[in-house]
Amino acid sequence: MKIHFRIQRYQPEHSPDPYLQDFTLSLDRLDNDMMLLAALEKLKEQDPTLTFRSSCKEGVCGSDGLNINGKNGLSCITRLKPLWESTAPKPIEIYPLPNLPIIRDLVVDMTQFYQHYQSVDPYLQSDQQAARNLDQEILQTPEERAKLDGRYECILCACCTTACPSFWWHPDRFHGPAALMAAHRFVIDSRDIPTKQRLTQLDDAYGTFRCRNIQNCTASCPKGLDPSSAIQALKREMSEL
Repeated sequence: MKIHFRIQRYQPEHSPDPYLQDFTLSLDRLDNDMMLLAALEKLKEQDPTLTFRSSCKEGVCGSDGLNINGKNGLSCITRLKPLWESTAPKPIEIYPLPNLPIIRDLVVDMTQFYQHYQSVDPYLQSDQQAARNLDQEILQTPEERAKLDGRYECILCACCTTACPSFWWHPDRFHGPAALMAAHRFVIDSRDIPTKQRLTQLDDAYGTFRCRNIQNCTASCPKGLDPSSAIQALKREMSEL
């Protein structure tokens, strides 16, 4: 069995521009549980210069986000067999995540993504008295805790943000779905104190309201989260200030 791949390469010491390279992977059989990352590792045995990120191989670390046949996803939890069946006889096409600077081959520079995430203050903020009293827990009811479900599980893979047209158009100004979902997670947390301050800081025509509810972010999330609904809820919170 032969599986064909077309992979974008970028090696600045050899060429100033990205280019496409075809690979062929020969397998005795294709098991249903073989992931795309395993195939990339075998291709790297053919060409050791092929560069990509990976770490946990369990869909937890978020390091191996790629654009796979036009859709963002994690190579470690993308099954190769259905991908091949939906593509053949054409090659499986693999690109780096879109609209981030490419460092080498499939490795992108995540600096801007992390800067947007940092800008929304993604951590709990309490009042000074509570901060000084380290022996006192800040408790939540089960109902208050349940509100956070679907908001805190983001693994920062950037699949959602790099699938967003608003981020493509304004990467320096639009926070992006991952950052805005994190912002909403702390806005609705009963333990967080400066809710009004957070919302005022986020009330920006480009930073937040440039979202057009296209929902590419939700369609691209490999963890099944819904950043789009979080952003719309965040906008509603702002309208009630």
